[in-house]
Amino acid sequence: MRADGIFIAVEVDDQAANDAALAVKLSDACPVDIFAQAESGGLSIVEKNLDECVLCGLCLAAAPEGAVTIVKLYDNEAILAKA
Repeated sequence: MRADGIFIAVEVDDQAANDAALAVKLSDACPVDIFAQAESGGLSIVEKNLDECVLCGLCLAAAPEGAVTIVKLYDNEAILAKA
């Protein structure tokens, strides 16, 4: 799953997007509410909040390696790396 804002895109691995526990974890971790738990229990991306991303990396820290990718669309699609 991928959602693009003007400045930021968020990609979530399909298997991770269907993980209800991870959906809760990401929803709790994001300070600008980019992630939410869908009615199905899986993850949803709140597209209207994408460009509020402060590049804090908390979602990357909360998710398994490679499950979440933050793409800086304004910087030649540079990827935010886990610190």
